[in-house]
Amino acid sequence: MGHILKVQPVLKEKIWGGTKLRDVYGYDIPSDHTGEAWVISGHKSGDCPIVEGEYKGKTVSWMFENHRELFGNVEGDQFPLLVKIIDAKQDLSVQVHPDNEYAKIHENSLGKTESWYVLQADEGTDMVMGHYAKTKEEFIKDIEEDKYDELLNRFKIHKGDFFYIPAGTLHAICGGSLIYEAQQSSDITYRVYDYHRKDADGNERQLHVQQSIDVTNVPADIDQNKEFSQTILENGTKTRYVDSEFFKVDRYQLNGKNVIKNDEPFMMVSIIEGTGIFEGNEVKKGDHFVICSDQKEVTFDGDMEVMISTL
Repeated sequence: MGHILKVQPVLKEKIWGGTKLRDVYGYDIPSDHTGEAWVISGHKSGDCPIVEGEYKGKTVSWMFENHRELFGNVEGDQFPLLVKIIDAKQDLSVQVHPDNEYAKIHENSLGKTESWYVLQADEGTDMVMGHYAKTKEEFIKDIEEDKYDELLNRFKIHKGDFFYIPAGTLHAICGGSLIYEAQQSSDITYRVYDYHRKDADGNERQLHVQQSIDVTNVPADIDQNKEFSQTILENGTKTRYVDSEFFKVDRYQLNGKNVIKNDEPFMMVSIIEGTGIFEGNEVKKGDHFVICSDQKEVTFDGDMEVMISTL
């Protein structure tokens, strides 16, 4: 028998957060402004503890440091991926993330390429991704003149949409959305615009305008989400949304017994809907696991939607 690590999410309060992480997933949120659940993470800003089995009480980062063989002996000084569920009751800032090279030099961190699967979206919910500036000079001018309505590529989103957001892509999650996010393990965010919002003390949040100008791709590729591929399973379907140099993301719609092979260094499993049996144990929406490299296959049985992210 191989190792399957069930992990406990780390909850984070945000100025734009709400209560869906409690209302939808049953998590014990710290306040009515809870914006993020870091559901599978070995990052120092939110290191998920293991909740059962021989490694109960250890964290994902501890496992990665001390039992690299369970993660396919992948290289690197930190667990490479991070999965979040984001509850945006209000708009997030317009922001951008650096690539590996810039982040290493300026932040001593991995860069941050990410992806979003829309779990829920209120009617009329927007998203921002990309911009219309043709040159860096035009981009800087629009920022200096606060012309964000003209600059930003804004559009409506719906439940089931998927977006791949490479480092250097200007973007914003908007209020009314609940998002599954798979990303590189990085917490580096450069805010370029925050709607002139003020906190309880009347202060606007810190911006990172110069860093944003440095790393934003100009012109933007606002049509970078490719065709998805679908595979028919014994009792369900598998949709591959992205297969990049940083990660792969698959969505499994299961309606019965399915055996899923693991030929990856590890698999990060999130039950996003439904209930069932996973390797002989009952699981439900909101449960999260790491399937280690020594577990060569796993069996699901039930009506479930499952997100699996891998290297």
